[in-house]
Order: sequence, then structure tokens, then C-alpha cells
Amino acid sequence: MAPELLVRDETLQRIRGEYLEMPGLRLTPAQAQRLWALDEATCQAVMARLVEAKFLSRTRDGSFVLFRPAA
Repeated sequence: MAPELLVRDETLQRIRGEYLEMPGLRLTPAQAQRLWALDEATCQAVMARLVEAKFLSRTRDGSFVLFRPAA
């Protein structure tokens, strides 16, 4: 099954909620996978979708953080 088909709305909403509750949250892909009990392909697809939507961004070390537009 294609990874994008594995992304569920409730998973996206749960992750969005966590980042909104803790704006300083910074997770590596492995940490995100463990925190939300996702398999690697699903985690990659979810996080990619949130980056594409400009909800999250990736740091130089590959961690995911809440998107903040450049001032």
C-alpha cells in the first residue's frame, strides 16, 4: 500500500494537537515514530504531509519542529 494511503486524519490531528500544545516540541523521525506508535512508512508519510502543508518544518539535523515563517 502506498504510504500516502496510510495517513489517517485522526493521526494528523493528533500530531497537530501535540505540536500546538507544546510549540517547542522537536522530534527526530525515530522519536516521532515511537511517540505515536507508527511504522516507519506511515510516520514518513504523515510528517511529509505536515511539512508540505507548512505546519511542520525540518531542521538541519532532520528533526521536525512547528513551522515558523521567516520574518
